[in-house]
Amino acid sequence: MGILQELVKNIPVPKMAKVKVTFDNSHIDNLSEQLLERLDRAEIVDQIKPGMEIAIAVGSRGLDRLVELTKCTVQFLQDQGAKPFIVPSMGSHGGATAEGQREVLAHLGVTEESVGCEIRSSMEVVKLGELPNGLPVYVDQYAASADGIVVINRIKPHTAFRGPVESGIMKMISIGLGKQKGAEACHQLGFKYMAENVPAMAKMIMAEKPILFGVATVENAFDKVAVVETLTPSEIIEKEASLQEKAKALLPKLFFEQLEVLVIDQIGKNISGDGMDPNITGRYPTPYAHGGPDVNKMVVLDLTHETEGNANGVGTADFTTQRLVDKMNLEVTYANGLTSTVVAPTKIATTLANDKETIQAAIKTSNILDFTKVKMVRIKNTLVLSEIEVSEALIDYVNQHPQMEVVSPLFDLPFDDNGNLW
Repeated sequence: MGILQELVKNIPVPKMAKVKVTFDNSHIDNLSEQLLERLDRAEIVDQIKPGMEIAIAVGSRGLDRLVELTKCTVQFLQDQGAKPFIVPSMGSHGGATAEGQREVLAHLGVTEESVGCEIRSSMEVVKLGELPNGLPVYVDQYAASADGIVVINRIKPHTAFRGPVESGIMKMISIGLGKQKGAEACHQLGFKYMAENVPAMAKMIMAEKPILFGVATVENAFDKVAVVETLTPSEIIEKEASLQEKAKALLPKLFFEQLEVLVIDQIGKNISGDGMDPNITGRYPTPYAHGGPDVNKMVVLDLTHETEGNANGVGTADFTTQRLVDKMNLEVTYANGLTSTVVAPTKIATTLANDKETIQAAIKTSNILDFTKVKMVRIKNTLVLSEIEVSEALIDYVNQHPQMEVVSPLFDLPFDDNGNLW
């Protein structure tokens, strides 16, 4: 037995109970019908002329019903006589290669066959100018030469900065359409100034290039579309901030102000750009965002298959497992930090041999006198919060909360012979 195993071997792991968490599940069933209603208005239809080549910017995030949103938008433009095509708009994602970005779209179900139009993928960009602070502004070469540009994205709070506009249409215009060079430029001065630079870049692009409209969604706590809107350039400037407020109100959350230990089974880029959503965990990659519980020690146990070794976010945790580290693709993970300029999340957290020792290490260092009374929560990932597990010390609190209900007896965490959860 090594020194680490010796240090944690007698740390008790608390009994846990399953808890059902209730969130607002209002969502749109007839999405295509509602989107077409919002597209079929004079402010949009009058801009589209037969024969126009229109670039549709589609990103790398797993938006709910992305294929349907994209296909419906393509069909609408084709019905007006336009010739739409898809431009992957995801900054440096997909390994910052044209083929990699095409593959990212395919992983999300967006192919030429599924949406009914061509995909033109390139990392080449056109420089439009510079902001007063000297930051260059770029646009994808295919979009820059198109007769019109349409942007599809979900609006939600960002994970590294706060401002009236965070993740949404403006960010897609400034960073997504800017490809690797645009993403790098927007991140160059850091997240401290992102709330200023994202809208400034987007406004320059909207002034210089024919942005026709944006298709914006807001998702509920179960990642289902609750709101869909179409926004002309002036409406993007006027209304995106209010849509972000709606998104914040609908966010899922952990209803605990303070936790000694938070255990997260899996992280990955398909869950959040940060591997796990800091808006849920309360752990942010920069000092320019806030919100969520105060967590003393955080544990991440594994990577999702879909993240393909990108472990961005593991450095935000305090402890991880050797299993996760063995799955890391360091080149892909570090490239994430080099592009965003935020490298703390790509560091490797203190690593232990298995799940049990990792959880015991977190409990040991959680700065409490009685380890048997540790306030601990376990979640699958930050997308799945309607059923969580809580330690015995939190049962009374859960029983008094209107949106939580204990749904199982207390049980011991099921570790196998290797000390891993199953």
